[in-house]
Amino acid sequence: MSAELLTDRPAGSDTTLVLKLSNPGARNALHPDMYAAGIEALNTAERDNSVRAIVLTGADNFFCAGGNLNRLLENRAKDPSVQGESIDLLAEWISALRSSTKPVIAAVEGAAAGAGFSLALACDLIVAADDARFVMSYARVGLTPDGGASWFLSRTLPRTLASEVLLEAKPIGAARLHEVGVVNRLTKKGIALDAAIAWADDLGSVSPKAMARIKSLINAAELQPLAAHLDMERDSFVDALHHGDALEGITAFLEKRQPNYR
Repeated sequence: MSAELLTDRPAGSDTTLVLKLSNPGARNALHPDMYAAGIEALNTAERDNSVRAIVLTGADNFFCAGGNLNRLLENRAKDPSVQGESIDLLAEWISALRSSTKPVIAAVEGAAAGAGFSLALACDLIVAADDARFVMSYARVGLTPDGGASWFLSRTLPRTLASEVLLEAKPIGAARLHEVGVVNRLTKKGIALDAAIAWADDLGSVSPKAMARIKSLINAAELQPLAAHLDMERDSFVDALHHGDALEGITAFLEKRQPNYR
C-alpha cells in the first residue's frame, strides 16, 4: 500500500475533520503525495462551513516517522531540484496548516520524528500520549531540518532547549514538552485521538469567525511590533462586534443559553 492521507468525519461529530497519515509498514513515513493531499484537504475544509476544527493524527497508533530515508537516497541520484521541489511542497502544507482559519489539533501516539515533528508543531494545539516521543533526528544522518522545525522550536522553546533538541537530535518525551508548554495535553496511551476529537468538538461550538480572527492575531503577533498589533486588535474587535456571531454570542450569554453559530 502507498503512502496516503486519509480523511474522516468521526461518528457523532458534526464539526470535526480528521486527517490521518497512513504509510503501512513504514510508521507513516512522509511522501510528496501526502503533502499534496494535505494541501487539498485543508483547502476543501476552508470552503466547508460544517468543518470547524481539524485533527491531524497517524494510523496504527503512531504519528509519523518523518521522511523516508530510502527515498532520500534515491533523490541523491537526481537533480537537486527534485528534493527542493519536495521540500517546497511540504512547506506549502506546513503553511496551510498554520494559516487555516480553523483550529488544528495534532493527536500524537508513538512518536513524531523529523518532518512529522514539524507537522505537529505547525498545528495550533498538541495532544500527546504520555509515552509519546518527539525527535528531530536530522543531525544524526547528516541533514538539517525542514518543514519549519528550526523556526517553530526557536519560538516555542528557550534557545538552549531548542539547541539541544536540534543539535543533539535525540528523543524528548511528551511529558517534558508538556512541562515547557509545547504539548498542551497529555493522555494515557491509546486515547490521544479520542481526546483530540473531543477537544475539537468543543472548539466547534465556539464562534468560527472569532476563531479565525484570533488565529490571524496570533500569527501576526509573531512578526509585528506592539503598536501595529494594537491597531490590528482594534480593527479585529470592531469587525467582530459588528458581525452576527457577536450578536448571537452576547445575546446567548445574557439569556443564559448556548449560542448557535451558523
